[in-house]
Amino acid sequence: MKTTLLPLALAGLLSAAIAAPPKPAAKPAPAKTAQQILAASPASDWRDLDAQNTLLMELASGQVVIELAPRFAPAHAANIRALARGGYWDGLAILRVQDNFVTQWGDPDGDDTAKARPLPAGALPKLPAEFSVPIDNVGKAAGFNRLPDAEGWAPRTGFAQGFAVAADPKLGKAWLAHCYGTVGAGRSDAVDSSNGTELYVVIGQAPRGLDLNITPVGRVLKGMELLSALPRGAAAMGFYDKPEQRTAIQRVRLLADVPPAERPALQVLRTESSTWNQLLDARRYRGGWFVHSPGYIDICSATVPTRPTPQAPK
Repeated sequence: MKTTLLPLALAGLLSAAIAAPPKPAAKPAPAKTAQQILAASPASDWRDLDAQNTLLMELASGQVVIELAPRFAPAHAANIRALARGGYWDGLAILRVQDNFVTQWGDPDGDDTAKARPLPAGALPKLPAEFSVPIDNVGKAAGFNRLPDAEGWAPRTGFAQGFAVAADPKLGKAWLAHCYGTVGAGRSDAVDSSNGTELYVVIGQAPRGLDLNITPVGRVLKGMELLSALPRGAAAMGFYDKPEQRTAIQRVRLLADVPPAERPALQVLRTESSTWNQLLDARRYRGGWFVHSPGYIDICSATVPTRPTPQAPK
């Protein structure tokens, strides 16, 4: 008899728990819109581009601005700077566009040692894998701003120097998350087979399963629409099966090598700023058109804003 009543009792408790209305969450004060928050932001909450760690990719359709992450991938960032300074990508192409995944560029003949483009001076053919850094590297010195919101991919998340960061104290590791716009270094089966010559950018839903399996090297600050709206490749994994389908890369330069008058006049919001924290709350607690406010945000839905550099008063 007891074995019959126990499941019934449990079922009753579960039924009551499911039927009971949830306790209403504390409602924050009505937030300003994101546009209002940004409009009121002080100049000190914005930063200029780091010319030594920013790439300018030029396509026929426009410019793509890529910010490197030397704190998280120092060897790859250094190699990418050498590749850009040596004009490695000039005249190469976008080779792959896989729907809801990545756009990838590099040397179409990269797998053929006889035809592959030689590396310029200062660029190394072999680098260590840089999937993560010691968690102690990501703290106040890096401007780490931790999110209180929990997520399934990592026990700790936040932003450091504008980059979406995940971390695990038990592993002692921190790493850049694969969010929309994240740029990574393509590799083959060997974990240390990437050197920055082949790069990709995430153009779809965040493929977080790539975290800790590949080296992220930066993120696109401007021009994502030029990379995400390209025709999809019809061959396996989104590669183009005909050379004429590829999008040509006119050139890629390090911003420090671009004359100041030709540099994109762009600023990035500091993710350790009060403006950024207000923006996160505006995204957690939606008003206006929204009927339901989630009260939650994750690192891949929190895009860091950029703006044109304000002109100095005359």
